[in-house]
Amino acid sequence: MPLDLPAWAGELIEAEPVARLAFRDGEGHPRVLPVTFALAGGAIWSAIDRKPKRAGEPARVRWLRRRPEAALCVDRYDDDWSQLAWVQLLGRVEVLDLAAAGPGSEALTARYPRYRVEPPPGPVLRLEIARALHWRALS
Repeated sequence: MPLDLPAWAGELIEAEPVARLAFRDGEGHPRVLPVTFALAGGAIWSAIDRKPKRAGEPARVRWLRRRPEAALCVDRYDDDWSQLAWVQLLGRVEVLDLAAAGPGSEALTARYPRYRVEPPPGPVLRLEIARALHWRALS
């Protein structure tokens, strides 16, 4: 993870259970999906889990194999707008088999109790962080 993140941004990443993964689809149009995620080994990891999907490889996996550039946004919304904050982590996604996702798989399982009961079959997405952006409302 880039070392230039302030402490509050790291805390936000650890506290929020869901992020939004942005990437381009097969025609180059922007897509954004909510994802589970975990930080491990300086990268962000997200698994393809067992939620109902169409047969075959999920579209997001196919698209990320073709165009691996992506951004992950972790945000905090509050009706008290002085509490608003977000962190964007930009980089390239690598699609890995579950067996090759050691630290990422372990971090996801530790973070999400559901994965301890029903481990995700994979594949796993590994976002290598190249750049971090952040913002929060002034207190």
